[in-house]
Amino acid sequence: MIMTLRNYFLAACALLALSCGRTLKDGDYTLTILSTNDVHGTWFDSTYVDARTRPALTAVKYYVDSVRTANGAENVLLLDAGDCLQGDNAPYYFNYVDTETPHLFPRLMEYMGYDAVAVGNHDIETGHAVYDRVAADLKKNGVDFLAANAIRNDNGKPYFTPYKIVKRAGLKVAILGYTNANMKAWLTEELWSGMHFVPIVDVVQADVDAIRAKEKPDVLIVVMHSGTGAGDGSQLESEGLDVFQMVKGVDFVLASHDHRPYVDADEDNAFLNAGSHSRNVAEGKLHLTVKGHQIVDRSYESKTIPVKAEKADADMKAVFYPDYQAVKAFTLKEVGILNTDLWTRDAYRGMCDYLNLIHTLSLGCKPAEISFAAPLTFNGHVNAGIVRYNDLFTIYPYENQLFVVKMTGEEIRNYLEHSYEKWINTIAKPDDTLLKIEARDDARTQQSRWSFVNRSYNFDSAAGINYTVDVTKPFGERVAIASMADGSAFDLQKEYNVAMTSYRASGGGNLMKETGIDTDNIDERVTGRYPEIRNILYDYLMENGSIDPEVIGNPAVIGHWEFVPEKLVKPAMDRDMERLFRR
Repeated sequence: MIMTLRNYFLAACALLALSCGRTLKDGDYTLTILSTNDVHGTWFDSTYVDARTRPALTAVKYYVDSVRTANGAENVLLLDAGDCLQGDNAPYYFNYVDTETPHLFPRLMEYMGYDAVAVGNHDIETGHAVYDRVAADLKKNGVDFLAANAIRNDNGKPYFTPYKIVKRAGLKVAILGYTNANMKAWLTEELWSGMHFVPIVDVVQADVDAIRAKEKPDVLIVVMHSGTGAGDGSQLESEGLDVFQMVKGVDFVLASHDHRPYVDADEDNAFLNAGSHSRNVAEGKLHLTVKGHQIVDRSYESKTIPVKAEKADADMKAVFYPDYQAVKAFTLKEVGILNTDLWTRDAYRGMCDYLNLIHTLSLGCKPAEISFAAPLTFNGHVNAGIVRYNDLFTIYPYENQLFVVKMTGEEIRNYLEHSYEKWINTIAKPDDTLLKIEARDDARTQQSRWSFVNRSYNFDSAAGINYTVDVTKPFGERVAIASMADGSAFDLQKEYNVAMTSYRASGGGNLMKETGIDTDNIDERVTGRYPEIRNILYDYLMENGSIDPEVIGNPAVIGHWEFVPEKLVKPAMDRDMERLFRR
């Protein structure tokens, strides 16, 4: 693999216009790096449905321009570390609804003057038709979509552009890009067919050495869609600090994926992670001194700049106003009636209308007999009344497909044990902490608050069966399954068809792996594949016209589950929910 990439770099070098034989003039140089990541479609400052505004690329533009004005545009690089094409109404519209108009994202990147963008796992989630088109349009607009570790299966070469050379601040700069190496744990293979992904730490040092040998850059930047991590090599999808601490010859490491702002700098390099959703711009500075045509001194700075919604660039908003209007019209389309409020936070307590809806949709996809589902937003809310397409993004924010997978009764019970182990503690008295939460500083808001120890989108409950979860019992003994929803026997030895997201079936959240199921060979278990779950919800509304609590909560279909014993659960749960939501 390393030799293949080296050969690619050798071939690419011959085509580059920049000469490797130049010399630097003596003097001081300052290069400024500005970066965003995990923007997730926050392209416009409007929420589309009311007068509220939010940080968005339109406001990022204001800060970028102010830095370019202060430092000189020729001394500034603008980069993004991925997850750009998913998560909001605007990318969905241009990904799947209006596929004739030139895709908005490449046009935004050109307008803002981005130099390169790393490929994120949620960019791959959009499917070949979308990201192949976007990659081609970005290239036409002078912006490269980078991922050196996404390797073609047919010839061993990078599927995307691996790196880019630019000239800034009188310096030759190499930008080397990588994507999430744990892609198969997030997405079904059909979304990334024709390629595979290698761990970044396995190849990055050799890639850096090859680029430095052949391109002779003055500055080398690694922009990667991978989390900050712990720097101990333990997290395949969070390799940021691994690269920052271990790899030689890198000036800047730009990380992402975990949505947690983090910056650092030492005498050798700087680390930038802006967080997510256009809330911050990360800024790094490199100061160089050249004497005798040689670099004799380097120093680094790093910081985050909060983005304020009210700073949205008026000229940019005007240029893309027709695109905004098209997205807004799509967003406000009426699709049905909701006859109850939906709160995603109610799912932490037990059964609720929100998850009853998801389970009902899943069990309506034959041959599903049992459904697994989790709350996908921490505290989402949809009011009863007219449902607009925008509300479907709150109910189901991701482009997950629905899979139906064969599991034995024993595997189902074990799976639920692992899910509740992420979710709750074993308690003995009402004043014990039931939910697995802790008080800690929130890196995104810089405030102290109670938060879940684990990701709540991995708190799967089941439907189609009747069961209890005993909070006084230890892991492995909590879940007692009484019967199927219709009252028939549940058999630990029998195989059942279980509906779950493509994310979960692919290994996301590790619940399948912890249960002992090999998700690398999940196709051997798959008995049904359905479209994106949001589309299933849309079709349900088109057919039924409304969402009614009595219909989605039918115990003969979805069954029943609860935490027991109630005398311990209620006071402990009430207190923990108040801690989480401060009410």
